[in-house]
Amino acid sequence: MNTEILNEYEEIISQKTNKEIAHNVVEAIARLHTTVYQEVYIHFGLIEKDVDDNKFVDCAVAADAEYIVTNDSHFSVLKEIDWPKIAIITIKEFASQIADN
Repeated sequence: MNTEILNEYEEIISQKTNKEIAHNVVEAIARLHTTVYQEVYIHFGLIEKDVDDNKFVDCAVAADAEYIVTNDSHFSVLKEIDWPKIAIITIKEFASQIADN
């Protein structure tokens, strides 16, 4: 997680609700003890169809994440890239993993 990602969350949530709710949700995410902040020093530019999505990939690589949870089809390009290797799983697959644990 980084400021760039939190800003995008706030922007998207405010489109669905309002600015106050969006700000409160992002503040709550930022304060969670499970939220890890990650600086990004390398920008790979792997997703060309929606370049805004690259912030999530770059952060995941920097954090050595096992996978990215998304239903966004733009991330499917990562399945064809050998390095950096980041797995993509759907929200449904993630929920199933949580339920199994």
